[in-house]
Amino acid sequence: MTIQYKPKGVCSQLMNVKIEEGVVREIQVLGGCSGNLQGISKLLPGMKAEDAIQRMAGIKCGYKATSCPDQLAKALRIALDEEAKRADA
Repeated sequence: MTIQYKPKGVCSQLMNVKIEEGVVREIQVLGGCSGNLQGISKLLPGMKAEDAIQRMAGIKCGYKATSCPDQLAKALRIALDEEAKRADA
């Protein structure tokens, strides 16, 4: 399942998140700190989405109340919830 997520309060503009059976398969981020987000996008595939969420949720960027990793954790949570709904249907 792939979702598009529009992050809030950060420099990145759009996140495409693909998960299958609770595992991160692909992450694409438009905008934001290119090097950092490219690194995150390469590290997460193959990781359980729950583990990625646990590691990234709550991270802040400087004075901001959130960060791209925190927003990515929110996107992964939404993707997991959508995947669970489809499995129940």
